[in-house]
Amino acid sequence: MHPIELPQKTIDLLMKRRGRVHAFDTIDPRKTALVVVDMQGGFCSPGSSAEIVTAREIAPNINRLAREVRATGGVVAWTLMTIPTKADWPIFMDTLVSEALGDHMIEDLKPGSEGQKLWSGMETAPDDIIVTKNRFSAFLPSACELPTLLKARGIDTVLIVGTLTNVCCESSGRDAAMSDYKTIMVSDANACRSDEDHLASLKNFITVFGDVRTTDEVVEMLRKGAGEMLTAAE
Repeated sequence: MHPIELPQKTIDLLMKRRGRVHAFDTIDPRKTALVVVDMQGGFCSPGSSAEIVTAREIAPNINRLAREVRATGGVVAWTLMTIPTKADWPIFMDTLVSEALGDHMIEDLKPGSEGQKLWSGMETAPDDIIVTKNRFSAFLPSACELPTLLKARGIDTVLIVGTLTNVCCESSGRDAAMSDYKTIMVSDANACRSDEDHLASLKNFITVFGDVRTTDEVVEMLRKGAGEMLTAAE
């Protein structure tokens, strides 16, 4: 598992910037979506083109969060990176990766391939949303239908988990924040290639775009929000 403790310099900057560390202290579970980014074979399976070993380690935390979000009235959404051919993303495939790696990625991420499917370690439920995306961000409207589906359900808060922390997860989190969602990246439910990249992404996100919390903290916030709803209903 990646280290998740924010350095004191980041905490000091947050205190100066907004007078507190965390942007969001409460969650309304009924308006919350857990957005699980790219926990699929192409990133989680041994030997896959974009294998992230740590992604397999965060799976229990993601499954725990999914169960908690469902139990407290929220939505779980799974996104699947899907690229049919190199021509569907020419700039990336032709210039940003080698020809061999591009070929391997297409084999892993084309529709119907084992790499494009959710990884076997993930626990889904019948009411979950499962969508494909053809760019890094799940909140880029031209790349994914997720924003439309969440807005139709009245979602105003998103929890970002999955892989890679500093690529698809941060891209999704940034676009969600820019679309006026209250956005939280879950520090021990995201994974990437190195500890340094992971922590750098979390520091950047909490400073400018949204919040960063642990799985335990998010579970506590969801349960507290659910409890407050029950009290208000009595």
